[in-house]
Amino acid sequence: MTQYLIRRILISIPTLVAISIVIFTILALAPGDPLSELAMNPAVPPEVRQRIRQSMGLDDPIPVRYVKWASSMLRGDFGYSFRSKSPVSDLIRQRLPTTLYVIGTAYLVAVLIAIPVGVLSAVRQYSIFDNIATTLAFIGFSLPTFVTGILFILVFSVKLGWLPMIYRTTIEVEGLAGLWMKIKQALMPIAVLGLFETAALTRYTRAAMLETIHQDYVRTARAKGLSERVVIMRHAMRNALIPVVTIVALSIPGIFTGAVITEQIFRVPGMGSLLISAIRDNDTPVIMAITIIFSALVVLFNLIADILYGVLDPRIKYE
Repeated sequence: MTQYLIRRILISIPTLVAISIVIFTILALAPGDPLSELAMNPAVPPEVRQRIRQSMGLDDPIPVRYVKWASSMLRGDFGYSFRSKSPVSDLIRQRLPTTLYVIGTAYLVAVLIAIPVGVLSAVRQYSIFDNIATTLAFIGFSLPTFVTGILFILVFSVKLGWLPMIYRTTIEVEGLAGLWMKIKQALMPIAVLGLFETAALTRYTRAAMLETIHQDYVRTARAKGLSERVVIMRHAMRNALIPVVTIVALSIPGIFTGAVITEQIFRVPGMGSLLISAIRDNDTPVIMAITIIFSALVVLFNLIADILYGVLDPRIKYE
């Protein structure tokens, strides 16, 4: 296992380097100038703009700019935002708690609901519960988040007036009343994203379970006199969860960047909206920081998924 982990980590290093080079080059060659506002401001003399560009390294060749950025990143310094002139690490720390609270809760709720529903739906195939669960899963998966988000706003905010349509971080009310206001404003983003993720995971779990419960080893377990609960939980479900673990593991890094569309609809000040604004402003340091962290998380959770395979399926050995 140790040799396997070391080998995977060594393989991931050139992968991350290649990703960073490609993204940095694309951003450097993309049209647009992060100092476009200064160029349009007649109060800023041209020589001042030129000095600012030189201080930010925008006039250096692309390889030189990449080496400077990479060396700073390796020291844990993501640089300063071209737009706000604030440290990129501070911007991430400001946005990450909101994303973890809203988007992270939605993913957690989706996993906790989808796996039991998918397993039970497969075990009771063609029952009333299975038909209802499958229908709801198809509806939830078919509707994009921007459609359900708008519908939720029209129904619960405009028509009924129960929930706020805009997410606010500046709630000055203290105590339980303030806590309830924070929960209320997060309910719709969590429900919109949770509905979509629950529907997708339910379908994956049901399909995996249906394939597993008809295998020979499951029939053998029943023939040995084991209870149906033991057969399903210890034999069928463990193997059925292997592809589901892959889906969940690859979805978790998405929490860091947030659900971009959902955050835009409800104006959630999370990582997704930060990434969108950085792309719009051609803010290379912010984009690169989010991209590299997201890529590292993808590699990490792929490794965690591989390790979980060995836990779920004893036949898988890492030597």
